[in-house]
Amino acid sequence: MTNSIDEIAGADFILAIGTNTTESHPIISLKAKKARRSGATLVVVDPRRTEMAELANVHMQLKSGSDIALLNAMANVIIEEEIWNKDFVANRTEDFEALKATVAKYTPEYAEKITGINAKTIREVARGYAQAKNATILYTMGITQHICGTHNVFAVANLAMLCGHIGKESSGVNPLRGQNNVQGACDMGALPNVYTGYQAVTVDDNRAKFAKAWNVAELPAQPGLTVGDMLDKAGTGEVKGMYIMGENPVLSDPDSNHVVHALKKLDFLVVQDIFLTETAALADVVLPAASFAEKDGTFSNTERRVQRVRKAIDPVGNARADWQIICAVSTAMGYPMHYASTADIFDEIASLTPSYAGISYSRLEQGGIQWPCPNADHPGTTYLHKDTFSRGLGKFNPVEYIPPAEIPDTEYPLVLSTGRRHFHYHTGTMTQRTGALELHYGTEYLEISQADAATLGVADGDNVRVLSRRGQVEVMARVTDVVPKGLVFTSFHFPAVAINKLTNPAKDPVAKIPELKVCAVKVEKAC
Repeated sequence: MTNSIDEIAGADFILAIGTNTTESHPIISLKAKKARRSGATLVVVDPRRTEMAELANVHMQLKSGSDIALLNAMANVIIEEEIWNKDFVANRTEDFEALKATVAKYTPEYAEKITGINAKTIREVARGYAQAKNATILYTMGITQHICGTHNVFAVANLAMLCGHIGKESSGVNPLRGQNNVQGACDMGALPNVYTGYQAVTVDDNRAKFAKAWNVAELPAQPGLTVGDMLDKAGTGEVKGMYIMGENPVLSDPDSNHVVHALKKLDFLVVQDIFLTETAALADVVLPAASFAEKDGTFSNTERRVQRVRKAIDPVGNARADWQIICAVSTAMGYPMHYASTADIFDEIASLTPSYAGISYSRLEQGGIQWPCPNADHPGTTYLHKDTFSRGLGKFNPVEYIPPAEIPDTEYPLVLSTGRRHFHYHTGTMTQRTGALELHYGTEYLEISQADAATLGVADGDNVRVLSRRGQVEVMARVTDVVPKGLVFTSFHFPAVAINKLTNPAKDPVAKIPELKVCAVKVEKAC
């Protein structure tokens, strides 16, 4: 997030796009509700009529995958009516003319044909966002899990810069992370192209710095593979072994039949996890990891806040903290790792990572600190880009709308989208072992519109078969007005409804994120 969670409550305009905030981020949604009670305008852009949409002043129920057309149309209105922040654009950005030329054709009337949103509504929302004192954009994987996910984010950033709603309080571009330490994992270089703090592996000085710290002669200059690329190469036999930590791709990744095939083709698979997941069941070796309550360390949350995690109990059975397992494996493989504690590891992180340089365990004892924190006297940064962007001027990146990789046809006439439910988490690895949540919400269902249900002869509670070009699952139907005609929706939490057998592995060519939010399916009543 460019800004902080608390700042959401101070916004007077909130554009929530591709985020089911009340279910996926209930604590953050409290800030949006507080802003709404204080008079803020809340606009929700979502194909489904979620609880968040029910709270909104305006619900823009767009067609799945048409976000760029909508965002470009809003930019078109703002430029056409000359209500953009001229001072901010002139002094803090570049390539405005390129953006202006690209969005010229995206009139609200043109966008209405693509998005299904009334042109008048597009104009009203664009004016409201541009003329607000403090406007914030919230988004999640409804924006990123598309073949144009990177370009969706560009379109969001274009809109924020166009109106000067960045670099100040209660504004900004704010992706809400889906898990408790996703931000921290990325900060620590758990990406194929960077070291800690997003220091590129392709930069000679970065490689030299880390090679010296790790006492090795040299480090590879070539970025590694993404998760999807690894699985693809495992399927073709190019990758022979894999080490999976805290991830359950058999249920969470698209086209999961292919995932299972790829993992079974490996010569050797290691899984490190706290439970025997569906992925761990395929492993040659399972390494039992400690849960958050059984280990020390830090988490970095969605607002860039680094916080201490303190061990409450000793690890149960043979479980160990992840860092201890990694050190033991590395040492056994010939590269000794002899850290004495997580504090030692964090000191190394701070010494190599400019954005973490001023953070230490002793400071974190007093409370969390938001990076960048460049030195020990720095209080941390509540919001980014106050006076300048990291590259100097903010760059407009004009983008064009492209349709999803797979659109409905006569054989597969419906769009399937997936997401989260309030009572469960990710692939259910933890939340379906509580003895409580699974009793309250123990069975998954497929949301289907009344019109589609009537056409198919499906009643509420019927078992239906959902089929795509990649597989099929059976699930109970929930006839509802939450989804519009032509769209069906369910979660990926339930192993019994392994919905990612159906989803499309087509990837965004830049970030390599799969298009989990749109695939073509057909639904039929199960016998």
